[in-house]
This record gives sequence, structure tokens and C-alpha cells, in this order.
Amino acid sequence: MGEADIEALRAAGLDDAAIHDATQIIGFFNYINRVADALGVEPEGFVRPWGED
Repeated sequence: MGEADIEALRAAGLDDAAIHDATQIIGFFNYINRVADALGVEPEGFVRPWGED
């Protein structure tokens, strides 16, 4: 990420609060997925893959 990326988000209509919130959520999911992978966590059986009805 660099200043050009932030400017692109602002041009798309996001304000600083929205950029901050998105950064926090994206960072959390990045972290928790790595922890789950490292611990060998298996997906829960009741969760269907994305796009399946």
C-alpha cells in the first residue's frame, strides 16, 4: 500500500474513517486466517463454499 492506493480509495468515495475501518477488518482477517492455517483448523461442515446455494 502506498499513497496512490489511498488516493484511489478516496477517489472511489471512501473517507479516512472508512479507509481505517477497512484496514482494520482486512488486517484482522489476514491475521486470523494465518492463525487458523497454522493450527490446522478445518472448516466447519455446515458452511457451504462461496457461490453454492
